[in-house]
Amino acid sequence: MSMLKLLGLKELIESISKERNLPRVAVQSAIREALLKGYERYRRAQNLDRKQFDEDYFQNFEVELDIEDEGFRVVSTKTIVEEVTNSDHQIALNDVIKEVEELRGDDAAQLVGQEVVVDVTPDKKEFGRMAAMQTKQVLSQKLRDQQRQLIQEEFQDLEATVLQARVLRFERQSVIMAVTSGFGQPEVEAELPKREQLPNDNYRIGATFRVYLKKVSRGQQRGPQLLVSRADAGLVVYLFANEVPEIEDEVVRIVAVAREANPPSSYVGPRTKIAVDTLDRDVDPVGACIGARGSRIQVVVNELRGEKIDVIRWSPDPATYIANALSPARVDDVRLMDPETRQTHVLVAEDQLSLAIGKEGQNVRLAARLTGWKIDIKDKAKYDFEGEDAKFAAARAQHAAELEELEELEQLKELEELEELDVEQIKSDDLEQENQQQVNSEDNTTSLNVIGSEFESENQTIY
Repeated sequence: MSMLKLLGLKELIESISKERNLPRVAVQSAIREALLKGYERYRRAQNLDRKQFDEDYFQNFEVELDIEDEGFRVVSTKTIVEEVTNSDHQIALNDVIKEVEELRGDDAAQLVGQEVVVDVTPDKKEFGRMAAMQTKQVLSQKLRDQQRQLIQEEFQDLEATVLQARVLRFERQSVIMAVTSGFGQPEVEAELPKREQLPNDNYRIGATFRVYLKKVSRGQQRGPQLLVSRADAGLVVYLFANEVPEIEDEVVRIVAVAREANPPSSYVGPRTKIAVDTLDRDVDPVGACIGARGSRIQVVVNELRGEKIDVIRWSPDPATYIANALSPARVDDVRLMDPETRQTHVLVAEDQLSLAIGKEGQNVRLAARLTGWKIDIKDKAKYDFEGEDAKFAAARAQHAAELEELEELEQLKELEELEELDVEQIKSDDLEQENQQQVNSEDNTTSLNVIGSEFESENQTIY
């Protein structure tokens, strides 16, 4: 079999494997696919009779690499036929007999319909410069595809986990970081967009951070496939689980987290509220997260560059839970005005108003996210109990009336649909009855005609 030489093939595979962190088998596969695409380009360019090649026309062609001799061959799997109609997919029986002299008579005839591998390697000069350029372009694309696939397989199980990252460079407003899936594994580029960055972080070349792996892209996009975050609430959960043994041992559980890592105003710093609980009466979940003299929570705060963190006790009672969520403000009363729409009024003293609301509303905003209730902070001294109760009673009555009216409309609509169905059914029944009467009438007419003809024949016989 003929072979086209590729001098330096072995070193090429080794260098690409090291440079792109790809296994040799993956590199060889990419080279084979690229050479096959180059051969297709050569065949299309040499298509003198302008034959139309379908997308799957070259599926029976393969490229064989010879690493030791540094070359490759193009082979085609062809079907043995008596008369050839497509030379790319078929081979004549006489040509097979010429190649294999032992085949004679019946033995040769049995080969029709079987497949044989044929060497179709073109001459080096014929292969051409255009085909070589096509091969180079496809090889580069195939290597990128191989890298993307390996990254997906390596990191897809690590989504929603925390990785160690190192700053490599900056692209527009994004930070490109190097992450690794484990000890001894090669580094892979990840993107930290502007919206996922912390305002207090100092992103300089070579600086290391813990990042939350938010998403592994599975498309064919350019650039890093890994999207990491420093602003996701999952990072806070991981840091507490890493510092608090009671959370890792499942004695203390994190029920909910509300985080505002990038506040709408530069005058407000990042802040997080985290609700914890335990089933062990001898364990204080809040104290376990804070640690002795704040040692545990301080580690988390340092990692998040001074972010404020409120650890509160979760409660199955909504009023207690809401009061705890507004910490550090002191709450006097929580009135659950409408449990269906989850609206509540929280009454505090005048000196606690600003603390409960927080700077630019951040404290009450985070408490609402944490609890899932719409919270209105009210001054207890100025609160009108009767007026607010009457207002919500009127609102509930109006809401009930609207629901009742909506139900009546739906019932009316259902009745109209049923009436339309009944009318259509009646029309259908009438039409069917008319058809049946017409059929019966036709049958009667036919019978009369038959009787009439019989009668006429009898009269003819009599007379």
